Amino acid sequence: MSEETDIEQISDEEITESMLVSSRSIVRTCMEIRNHEDVLVVTDTEMSEIGRSLYEAASEVTDRVLLIMMPTTFKLGNEPPSPVADLMRRVRVVLIATKDSLTHTKARINASKAGVRIASMPGISKSMFISGGMTADYNALQREISAMNSIFRRRREVHVTSPSGTEVKFTTGNRWILEDNGICNRPGQVTNLPAGRIFVLPKEGTMNGKIVFDGSWEGKILDDFIEFTIVDGLITKIDGPQEIKDIFEIPQNSRRGLEVDLIKTVAEFGFGMNSRAKIVGNKLEDQVVRGSSYFSFGDNIALGGNAHVGFQMRGVVTKSTVRLEDVDLVLEGKIIARKR
Repeated sequence: MSEETDIEQISDEEITESMLVSSRSIVRTCMEIRNHEDVLVVTDTEMSEIGRSLYEAASEVTDRVLLIMMPTTFKLGNEPPSPVADLMRRVRVVLIATKDSLTHTKARINASKAGVRIASMPGISKSMFISGGMTADYNALQREISAMNSIFRRRREVHVTSPSGTEVKFTTGNRWILEDNGICNRPGQVTNLPAGRIFVLPKEGTMNGKIVFDGSWEGKILDDFIEFTIVDGLITKIDGPQEIKDIFEIPQNSRRGLEVDLIKTVAEFGFGMNSRAKIVGNKLEDQVVRGSSYFSFGDNIALGGNAHVGFQMRGVVTKSTVRLEDVDLVLEGKIIARKR
């Protein structure tokens, strides 16, 4: 049964109420918004129903809440309008429900530097908002992920394989991020929702091998595998649809003087921890599916890299095995996190 068929079987009143339940969970559990805090809800014309639900839930906690609707962007990496960017850095909490991600924009980065707590839900559907990964026990997820912290210390060499043919190795370029657990209660924190993943910056120039995507690519479930050949941290060959090849050959915004090689950067690697999530054809949920891995390409500035292109594209590998030196983190799609 498809995502849309599921939601079509629910009345409008039930959908509205279920959306409000999820919104309250975000406001009270994930963000822990207080009655004295200024809150900004940013939405666009395609995501306005979710935006309004978040606004209503936030209004139950604080009267210092503003809902702003902007036009839907038509190009990856576009900055929000300057009044939106200005407001984002002047409040305590920002909730973003927009078609395209604002995570890698200067507006989000500047707001985070100013200590703003941010939750972003790019492209989330109403069905996703009321079911699946969004309904996870985020307090329990936070405890599980935090308990793994000691495993990642002083280990840097990563080896990822999968039954579909993935075979890639790289060195980590920074610390593993263990904060993507759905709890965003400290100044400057940023999270995507649904949450539940552990990820890291691959050190630039170190990844070699091949990645075979068999789950989804950019929010679309794959009928056929897509194979990327990686040499020294950059895509050198793609076996897959021409439209995907074109993305990595043509700069997305020539006015910025983007270099093609920066777009080809392997920007991020991570694996999912959320047991409620499923591969549904949405990159937000697909990347947190427990035991699956994902690779992102393009912008890695947020993780401390040097490829500043303003956007990322990502794909998901199912039933992955992730080895961190002498530790099995994931074994054929099962979270193990123990020494061999």
